[in-house]
Amino acid sequence: MQNFRRGRIKNPYDITVAGVGYLGVGKHKVSENSQHNRVYKDWVAMLIRCYDETKRHLHPTYTDCYVCEEWKCFQNFAEWYKANFYQIDNGRIHMDKDILFKGNKEYSPDKCIFVPQRINIIFMESQNRKYDLPTGVSYSANKQKYNVSYNGVPQGTYSTLKEAVAVHTREKRKHIIQVAEEYKDRIPEKLYNALMNW
Repeated sequence: MQNFRRGRIKNPYDITVAGVGYLGVGKHKVSENSQHNRVYKDWVAMLIRCYDETKRHLHPTYTDCYVCEEWKCFQNFAEWYKANFYQIDNGRIHMDKDILFKGNKEYSPDKCIFVPQRINIIFMESQNRKYDLPTGVSYSANKQKYNVSYNGVPQGTYSTLKEAVAVHTREKRKHIIQVAEEYKDRIPEKLYNALMNW
């Protein structure tokens, strides 16, 4: 009762993160040596990406993204995380939501997978805001042509956006397959299959 009066006993079902997340009851801890651990930090970051309006405004790629009900509870997220996380040498590993399912907006156990940073970077897209063009495609107004490059290597000039995008997509697919083969024996099979079928 004294601990309760002092505020040392918290309700594990109180919403404490981004207006949706709660700790829940279970074996998974949020900190080690008085520091929040990686699992907890990744859980918080995921919730903030989806539900913090400031972050969503700064990163439009998170627009309409959401977290499944199950993962709003830290204990459930941590259980999946620890069962699926792997390490490759000392490389960084990211949790990804749209490699297995292209265009996916939901963070959930059946749609997310851990991915080496080198693979994840291939899928990070940016837009040419002036002309609303995909990564690697630029428009030359004076020539009225589309220039294509992939990984800094020029891939030619094309009359239509459709042609330019097709060339860029072809080069990206070749790159994805090459990297998938390099990592084949070190990544989950379903990730390898998703890369080969991209």
